[in-house]
Amino acid sequence: MAIDSERIEAAVVELLRAIGEDPDRPGLSATPRRVAESYAELFSGVGEDPLTHLADAADFTGDDASGELVLLRDIAFRSTCEHHLLPFTGVAHLAYVPGERIVGLGSLARVVETVSARPQLQERLTEQIADAIEVGLAPRGVLVVMDARHGCVTARGVRQAESTTVTVAARGTLIDPAAQAGVLALLGRGAVTP
Repeated sequence: MAIDSERIEAAVVELLRAIGEDPDRPGLSATPRRVAESYAELFSGVGEDPLTHLADAADFTGDDASGELVLLRDIAFRSTCEHHLLPFTGVAHLAYVPGERIVGLGSLARVVETVSARPQLQERLTEQIADAIEVGLAPRGVLVVMDARHGCVTARGVRQAESTTVTVAARGTLIDPAAQAGVLALLGRGAVTP
């Protein structure tokens, strides 16, 4: 879905007037265009299907297919809270136990990017990423852990600048608490050293 830049610009002009500002004054005159450009990026995932990033999954069968855990840690993401249209940013950790298909690790990060680039709730975002991996790869198990700092908590209201929110979504074999504990232990470790 294409962003309607003209409508965004008109809305920003009205918003500036509504807060008592002059949208034509120096410093603000280009703001409507800038906001429209940033919204085109921030909401680029609206109407996009994250499964397209998993379409090139490779078969994972035969002697080489051990089916061990695949864990991609610390995928930086940014999204926009649908309640206040304020940003939330953090990291996503994705784990899956392969079934008969695997995918390049960059494809998993693209799934996170696509689903994050929409007005979102962190809880829904976590579930949508897990659903995309489950549908796109048909793994034996999926675990998604997201840790984010929300602008609506840090910059307004209670102003808890250091608080973060953690959400978890599990599917298949990784619903088991013992299996989750193993993945969470790996997440708690520092950088992997050779």
